[in-house]
Amino acid sequence: MDALTWFGLFAVTAMLVCYALEDRSPWFVLGFAAACALGSAYGFLQGAWPFGVVEAIWALVALRRWWLVVSGTSARLAAPCPGGELGNESPQSPHR
Repeated sequence: MDALTWFGLFAVTAMLVCYALEDRSPWFVLGFAAACALGSAYGFLQGAWPFGVVEAIWALVALRRWWLVVSGTSARLAAPCPGGELGNESPQSPHR
């Protein structure tokens, strides 16, 4: 295998590992974003520009997710509605 193939293998392996561990730390979300950027670079370097474009988009999405996690915004977005999920729970619900 040539150096470019090793680089691509590293990028995809890093993406897989970081994605699997994202729930453990925001640093894995950032690592996933960086690995996606590496995967994008690999795609462009080897001539598969559609792969490079998609991986660049994934890098931006992951970077935004990391920013939301470290700024605490994602916790507020995931908080349940005051009346329960979608506001459909009855007042007697044990979840209130």
